[in-house]
Amino acid sequence: MSVIRRRLRTVAVAALAAGVALGSTACSKSDNEGSSGEGGEVKLVLQTFSNFGYDQAIKDFEAANPTIKVEHQKMGELRDFQPKLVQWLAAGSGAGDVVGLEEGVLLGYVQNHDKFANLLELGATELKSSFPEWKWNNALTPDGQKLIGLGTDVGGLAMCYRKDLFQQAGLPTDREEVSKRISTWQDYIALGKEFKASGKAKAAWLDSATSLMQPYVMQNSETFFFDKENKFIGETNPVVKQTWDMGLQMATDGLTAKAQRWSADWDAAFKNSAFATLPCPAWMTEGVIAPKSGPGNSGKWDIAKIPGGGGNWGGSYLAVPAQTKHPKEAYLLAKYLTSKEGHLAAFKEAGAMPSDIAGIEDPAFKDKKSDYFSGAPTGQIFGESVKNMKPVFLGAKHQQIWETVVEPQMQAAERGQLSSDAAWKKAMAEAKKLTS
Repeated sequence: MSVIRRRLRTVAVAALAAGVALGSTACSKSDNEGSSGEGGEVKLVLQTFSNFGYDQAIKDFEAANPTIKVEHQKMGELRDFQPKLVQWLAAGSGAGDVVGLEEGVLLGYVQNHDKFANLLELGATELKSSFPEWKWNNALTPDGQKLIGLGTDVGGLAMCYRKDLFQQAGLPTDREEVSKRISTWQDYIALGKEFKASGKAKAAWLDSATSLMQPYVMQNSETFFFDKENKFIGETNPVVKQTWDMGLQMATDGLTAKAQRWSADWDAAFKNSAFATLPCPAWMTEGVIAPKSGPGNSGKWDIAKIPGGGGNWGGSYLAVPAQTKHPKEAYLLAKYLTSKEGHLAAFKEAGAMPSDIAGIEDPAFKDKKSDYFSGAPTGQIFGESVKNMKPVFLGAKHQQIWETVVEPQMQAAERGQLSSDAAWKKAMAEAKKLTS
């Protein structure tokens, strides 16, 4: 892997020195006004959530652009960062020069795009062919005149599982055999019942009933909580209710650990080997599962194909807030981080699957295997999972509805605090209030 890192660094530095660096060193003194650096140095603040995997990519960018220094502020999880970003954008100060936007909140920003620089005016038009059409268009205003973000990763789907727990329960551990045994979601549930019936593994089958919602709906519907006119349809979208019922039935059957995702409870469940399987988008592998499970569980995890055959869960963008004093340099940073070199560095570091076409086709992605996940061919598995995917429309308040309403109520039902029917009615009533 050190050979790949050296090659990526050489390519990155050479490319930036020949092209990208020209844009940064040609700035006039007025472009650098407000810089906190010395001797004309420009300081950029990059704000991201979760783990974008940018540590090495930032070093490569700075090496090719010695007059630009990047302060990377890692803002915790999306639910921690998003409210702060909204406040900073409204106040006109506080936001970074480059910020991460998750796809679940993107449409809201596209509709209220005045808080962001137009990347087309900064030179992004030349990058259009670098991305899948759907990834590019998601950040484009309806009139096609303004682009507010460049695509970072795409959340190709797979099923992460604990080989050691499978072995204890007498289940197959080979990833090809596991993939065959869970080719459909009903097969997956049936195998979970077999796992539980063995009584030999002191773990649940799945971390939480709520972990089914994103992958299952993304596979089986063109919309989620909103229709394509941005009208709330969560109550009438049959796939959403079907997934709700399926997940909570698994909980009733004793197949879930009832862990509250993105909490200390969830973190402890990883370290304590409290569950055997987890639907995992690419970004969740090295970026979430590995650090939360810890080095002691390296080689115990493996990756099979997702039931249903593919799909997408998540994926983000980098945007330049209009309040930045350095739009040209900020664009150069966003451009590099979403280039092939930036994508591949992020994939190596955090498992974030490239969304740019060149990155997806590069051997550094296609041939990648994960030591932590038992040598699983992650590039191949996640690459295949998005080959035939179709974009799912996410409304302006998708993430807010999911994180503050639907998921908490589903968790309440999973833990027996409310009946499934009562929790569903409460969730839909609260969602309607937020969207009225």
